[in-house]
Amino acid sequence: MVESRGGGSGLKPLLQKVDCVQLSVADLDAALKFYRDTLGHELIWRNDHAIGLRLPGSDAELVLQTERPYSEVDWLVDSVDAAAAHFVSAGGRVEVFPFDIKIGRCVIVRDPWGNRLVLLDMSKGPLKTDTTGRVT
Repeated sequence: MVESRGGGSGLKPLLQKVDCVQLSVADLDAALKFYRDTLGHELIWRNDHAIGLRLPGSDAELVLQTERPYSEVDWLVDSVDAAAAHFVSAGGRVEVFPFDIKIGRCVIVRDPWGNRLVLLDMSKGPLKTDTTGRVT
């Protein structure tokens, strides 16, 4: 059960905030040149398959990635396992069961209308990087 915390329904919202917006790109270096050098977004971190850029006025990130051929929005939750259970009890379904990621855990769910949501928690903490932004 989600604790009461005001709002219209009396429930604490499950989706806490947007963690990142991921865009599929074919070439990370070309995408970095476009989004950082042309559009002005600051590099936060980089690995072999993705680049995280700062979105001003928010701690959400713009993630450019080459691993999946689609875009997605990742939602931050307090606990992926608890969120998945609550989502299912509310009428949604799990598409990909909870799994570990570098910063915590992730689950992919669908709401009753078929919308795909990626939920993640930061139970392991943020990525650690060197002075060039390379994930260590």
